[in-house]
Amino acid sequence: MNIEKIKCLIIGSGPAGLTAAIYASRANLAPTLYEGLDPGGQLTRTGDVENFPGYPEGVGGLQMMDDIRRQALRFGADVRTGIVTEADLSQRPFRITVDGSLTIEAQSVIIATGAAARWLGLPSEQRFVGSGVSACATCDGFFYRGQDVAVVGGGDTACEDALYLASLCRTVYMIVRKDYLRASSVMRDRVHGTPNITMLYRHVTVEVLGDESGVTGLDVEDTEGNRQRLDVTGLFVAIGNDPNTALFAGQLDLDEQGYIRTVPGTSRTSIPGVFAAGDVANPQYRQAVVAAGSGSVAALDCERFLLHGE
Repeated sequence: MNIEKIKCLIIGSGPAGLTAAIYASRANLAPTLYEGLDPGGQLTRTGDVENFPGYPEGVGGLQMMDDIRRQALRFGADVRTGIVTEADLSQRPFRITVDGSLTIEAQSVIIATGAAARWLGLPSEQRFVGSGVSACATCDGFFYRGQDVAVVGGGDTACEDALYLASLCRTVYMIVRKDYLRASSVMRDRVHGTPNITMLYRHVTVEVLGDESGVTGLDVEDTEGNRQRLDVTGLFVAIGNDPNTALFAGQLDLDEQGYIRTVPGTSRTSIPGVFAAGDVANPQYRQAVVAAGSGSVAALDCERFLLHGE
């Protein structure tokens, strides 16, 4: 059997994983990072990023992730293509299988596998991701100042997104499948009290319309089959996220939604020597700069563990 022994394994190549690789490399931990199914993470499908430090004029998401990747490579990180298909965290060294064939024995593991946004499942929706369709209002709302946009969802996140967008946009349509909001009473009151938020209860989105410039409108339909067009330039999907933690279920302590629980103020998980960074452990903020910061924390925690066992 082909077994490779390494000191620090990083799973995931978004801002958290690559920042962890930068810090771990500079700490002489000789990290090996596997990029996974989605090299660079969700930011590679984002248009312009204007809120990440160091890019005063903004930067394309794909370009930014390439910059961070090259920085990790510069310090000696071993960044590899490949998918982790099995993980045995029952004892150290941890046994990780890549692509169903290579077995790695790792003294430490940093999990930065992220979370995947839930989408509506429309082919037209996927066609305009990054060009008018977004799953992050705080990331992309700034680009829609003074425009009309729509938010799909009825929970707290959808309400928060709608309120944030209402401070920037002319009109915000909230498209809610049910005849009520699932959000907390405080959020419901705020949404209903915001004059430029228009509620469309018992409606679903059936088509995203657009051209080479991006989204130009939506076709929505009520429960009685009546269809109408909304002239919007942006669609924000806020129906939840799913953490990429299936590999670790039954091994690590996960919360009710499947996110990895960490010791407050650290990246330490329920298993010594295993650390978590980024959206896989933090469903609240979902920001690249937060993920990158947590990646540095994970690498520092990992260094301390390997040096001192704590």
